Amino acid sequence: MPDIEWGSHTPQSQVATIHKHGWLILLLLLVIEAILLMIEPFRRLAGEDIMTDMKYPPLKTNTGLFWAVPILAIVLPFVVFLVCCFTCDNFHDFQYMHVAGVISSVVLTAMITDALKDTVGQQRPDLFWRSFPHGIGVFDPMMKDVICHGDKAVIKESYKSFPSGHPSWSFAGLSYLSWYLAGKIRAFDRRSHIAKLCIIHFPWLLVALVAISHVDDYWRHSQDVFAGALLGSVVAAFCHMQFFPYPNDMNELLTEPAEKAAAAVAAVTALSRPLVSVGDH
Repeated sequence: MPDIEWGSHTPQSQVATIHKHGWLILLLLLVIEAILLMIEPFRRLAGEDIMTDMKYPPLKTNTGLFWAVPILAIVLPFVVFLVCCFTCDNFHDFQYMHVAGVISSVVLTAMITDALKDTVGQQRPDLFWRSFPHGIGVFDPMMKDVICHGDKAVIKESYKSFPSGHPSWSFAGLSYLSWYLAGKIRAFDRRSHIAKLCIIHFPWLLVALVAISHVDDYWRHSQDVFAGALLGSVVAAFCHMQFFPYPNDMNELLTEPAEKAAAAVAAVTALSRPLVSVGDH
């Protein structure tokens, strides 16, 4: 696969137009995400019989703080991009494709996550204490559904458990970072470098701790966290492949001129070799 040099093969005006359209689409997705956050979610029936499974400890401070999510999902990848820029003395790593790639991964994941939250209406494990802060449950005599007396904003969030937002957003950003590192350090060059695998798996370990904290704090069910992590990872993979080739593309791994020349000679030799030798006739 030949190198893609936008500056040399594509007119600058066309490149600027493509970039402008990309940022406009991301802005539109942010507007949609803001609308989804304001929508009242579907309230799944929570009868008295199933409420016994949602009496986990009352609402408490979340171990995985909300402000830590953008730091992990966006700021940390940007820092890694900048470190690579200064280390390699090449600011190509902080151009449109890298910045827009990680932002699109997080924004797309956030939009899909909140769309699912609003339509599924899954209750949180601590729904009882969110609905009844004084510990006295009140239920509709006909439908047997809860009659909530807690804070409206807290109750609204009580029905937005699936999929979990913190893990999905964090996995979107750090999974994209893992894909970036895999291509940057040639993790799949088949030379058995265990250290490279440790490097690309470190972001996943970091974000896994964030996801597990949600289960430990009884803010989410385990399936909510798993679905969020899977969603973020899949979206990150698609967003990375939108801008870059698959990391194990051996043609892209040949970055040195001598390696590319040797590969070209080998390809020409293979194409010019006859399929059947003269002796076979």
